[in-house]
Amino acid sequence: MAAHLKKRVYEEFSKVVQIPHEEAPAKKLRLSKPSKSAALHIDLCKASNSTDALQYLLQFARKPVEAESVEGVVRILLEHYYKETDNSVRLKIASLLGLLSKTQGFSPDCIVDDAINTLNNEKSHQVIAQLMDTLLVIGSQLPENPTVRQRLIEMSCKHLSDTYFGVRNKCLEVLGCLGTVDTPLTKDNQGLGTLTVGVRDVQSVISDYFGDQDPRVRTAAIKAMLQVHERGMTIHQIIYDQACRLLSDDYEQVRSAAVQMVWVLSQLYPESIVPIPSSNEEIRLVDDSFGKISHMVSDGSWMVRVQAAKTLGSMLQVSPHFLEQTLDKKLMSDLRRKRTAHERAKELYASGEFSSGRKWADDAPKEKVDTNAVNLIASGACGAFVHGLEDEMFEVRIAAVEALSLLARSSPSFAEKCLDFLVDMFNDEIEEVRLQSIHVLREISTHITLREDQLDTVLAVLEDSSRDIREALHELLCYTNVSTKECIQLALLELLKNLNKYPTDRNSVWKCLRFLGVRHPTLVLPLVPELLSTHPYFDTPEPDMDDPAYIAVLVLVFNAAKSCPTMPALFSDHTFRHYAYLRDSLSHLVPPLRLQGRKQMFGLDSVGSAAGSGSVESAQLFLQQSLNRISTIQNLEAPGAQDLLNFTIRDLQRLGELQTELAGAADFCATYLRCQLLLMKALQEKLWNMAVPLCLKQNATATAAARQILEETYKLEFVYSGLENRQVAAVHHIRLQAKALQLILTARTRRGLEPLISSCEKFLQEVESFQRLFLSELPHLQDTFVEKLVELLPRLSSCKPVELVKTLQTTLRQSRLLQLQLPEQVHRATATIIEPTGESDNPLRFTSGLVVALDIDATLEHVQDPQNTVKVQVLYPDGQSHVIQPKPGDFRKPGPDRHRLITQVYLSHTAWTDPCQIEVRLLLAYSASSSPLSSSSSSKPGWSDSTDSLPPPDGAIEGTIPFSKPVKVYIMPKPARR
Repeated sequence: MAAHLKKRVYEEFSKVVQIPHEEAPAKKLRLSKPSKSAALHIDLCKASNSTDALQYLLQFARKPVEAESVEGVVRILLEHYYKETDNSVRLKIASLLGLLSKTQGFSPDCIVDDAINTLNNEKSHQVIAQLMDTLLVIGSQLPENPTVRQRLIEMSCKHLSDTYFGVRNKCLEVLGCLGTVDTPLTKDNQGLGTLTVGVRDVQSVISDYFGDQDPRVRTAAIKAMLQVHERGMTIHQIIYDQACRLLSDDYEQVRSAAVQMVWVLSQLYPESIVPIPSSNEEIRLVDDSFGKISHMVSDGSWMVRVQAAKTLGSMLQVSPHFLEQTLDKKLMSDLRRKRTAHERAKELYASGEFSSGRKWADDAPKEKVDTNAVNLIASGACGAFVHGLEDEMFEVRIAAVEALSLLARSSPSFAEKCLDFLVDMFNDEIEEVRLQSIHVLREISTHITLREDQLDTVLAVLEDSSRDIREALHELLCYTNVSTKECIQLALLELLKNLNKYPTDRNSVWKCLRFLGVRHPTLVLPLVPELLSTHPYFDTPEPDMDDPAYIAVLVLVFNAAKSCPTMPALFSDHTFRHYAYLRDSLSHLVPPLRLQGRKQMFGLDSVGSAAGSGSVESAQLFLQQSLNRISTIQNLEAPGAQDLLNFTIRDLQRLGELQTELAGAADFCATYLRCQLLLMKALQEKLWNMAVPLCLKQNATATAAARQILEETYKLEFVYSGLENRQVAAVHHIRLQAKALQLILTARTRRGLEPLISSCEKFLQEVESFQRLFLSELPHLQDTFVEKLVELLPRLSSCKPVELVKTLQTTLRQSRLLQLQLPEQVHRATATIIEPTGESDNPLRFTSGLVVALDIDATLEHVQDPQNTVKVQVLYPDGQSHVIQPKPGDFRKPGPDRHRLITQVYLSHTAWTDPCQIEVRLLLAYSASSSPLSSSSSSKPGWSDSTDSLPPPDGAIEGTIPFSKPVKVYIMPKPARR
């Protein structure tokens, strides 16, 4: 019995109790960055001399500093500053104080007192100048603190009497950036001088230094006054005489700044009356300043001449006779002061005697006429533009041409007078000057009509070897008016010579002749029998339709015939056949004609022209109604909903073909609805109610649909421009739905937990990114897929992958269609390859292993940043693909939202037995990031100029989108000869 009790006791005491294991909370590591101030203090303490300290400071300047460490670093720098005796080290410390003050998130008001104390105790002029620059930075960072600004301005006024020019320059700069002009000079505080800004107006303080002995200080004073003007404060007219005197300064920097100062005053007070020196005459201030700046076009410094010429172009309020004087080197009579008959009689009466007629010329004027004293404009200003256009420096000539353009556009009479001068510039030795003069003449072409001799000079430029020059001249001829039919004949002859010498100019020449025919139908009419080689009663041979020159003549004639109904009577039978052929092949160059007795051909473009005549408002209303009709899709069964989407997509595509103004918006909406249709087909009922092995084909179809939706969304985001934030949110929303579909299909078809976990984590990151990027658009996404995901996001982040996939599947199938808001103005990026045409059957032969250059000429419409996004792709028959990045210089910009790509692509391949075709197309590169942090540019520390650029984000998605039709080119790599 005792043994039994003992056994029971042992059993009770040896009972094992299992305590649930509580996981210890994970320890979180906090990375503490080393203190910048401590490291700097250690380095400066290690420095044995000033050279070592300067080296440590230079090394420190290359490292970024966080905002919370700036104040400690400043204290260490100031502590070392007070102990340092070397001027170069103190200068570097003062520079670092200014750079540190620019750090984002740091308020420099805590170091104002220390900076001012160091300035008061400093003896070195260079260090004082650097400290003034630091104070300027501090004042710019504290625009809302008037007390600090007042103290800084007082310090500037105090040091304006410094003997070193650098200190005076910095003080004037501080006054220009921080001073105000609203405090007048009063009698009570005149005696205080320039010690406080409240006492004296900043403008008067600055103007006192217009006459400083150092030219650098005079330049700084003018720039400070200009800075006051740029800040929106009014400059007084009283300084006009001082600014005019500075135009004759000995130093070019002063004269250049004075030109800008005179121009500013002429814009502020154009109608003020100013006296002419040494006379009783008065003229408008804008006319007087125009004459003085015109005189500067003959300055000894070419930089001053360039600025003066550019400045003249912006003085649009000047009187016409002053404007016309710039084209004549001789002084016009209306700019010379003439005494009236009343004044002459009054002077004769005052002399007390009259002419008796006995003495020869006894009534002649007694005074000597001094032309410099009586002119309303300085004689050196006469013919200012003539001097500018004949200048030895091409920069001055370009500036003069640009100024002529600006003035001629605002004055038709001046445009006619400067025509000869601009035409003469077509013969300039510098290509850039010739090109600019052509562009200028194009801009003022609405005001002028070319004579035959002028047209002859213009057409001589067609011999130029530069393609840009020739195409610019073709563009000029498109919008130029000519006076006689001989001018039309001369232009046609020279253009045909150009076409024969440079066959690649074919499209440009045809376009030029099209506009010539449209603008001059009555001048083309008497030339038609000669141009078409017709005869009243003899049959003439039919020309060859493959001849580009004959096509050019027909383009001219047919475009003139549209406005001249009597012209078709002069056509022969084969001309009508050629019209029908060109109407189909070159419909953009040949207009539709109403030919009596001929069968009318109504093609797509004739319908398009009829539709184009309708109002854009009705087409836009139809587009809006089509989008509103989609909102009823939730009430339809799956077949009916799909049919509605198909019909709407078809209508929108047709609308884009007929109404070019709405083509971008219609295509955008059609592509978006196509994505919705693909998603709807992928979410069919039978696919999700069957086991995976029974619907492998449907799974493959859904996978392909998800992949296609992703491709289409990238097109929607990057091919179309002008999208608002709401449309971008809709695109990202359907992309998120496609990624959810991909995740569901991956979970259904693949085995293994690890890939599914990583896919789920990546998808949740996508949802969080969407929420951060489009937080302001979430209220407009009610009852949509993403709104339900955002509500379920806390639960989804902690659930198992299988539960997440089931939730996604349910949410995706129950979410409603997101209604697309009609964009205001959307344009689609398009590209058209002009050369090569792909029509030649003659292969391009070259030796295998070597390269051959293929010329590419393409027009780009509505492409953003083409230098970085447009690429050329070459596809070879064996499947190889080469992508070439054109040089930035290969892109031209002929107009707004239009670019021209003219480049060469080098081809190379091994030997072939037969010629084959390669495909050339243009690609639009894009780079999208799944991380919202990468979309916003990372801000560098403002004080560090040497911070390394950050690497690209890991989540970046890059790709290319074809946006041009491919062109096929025959090539034949030949084996090398041995």
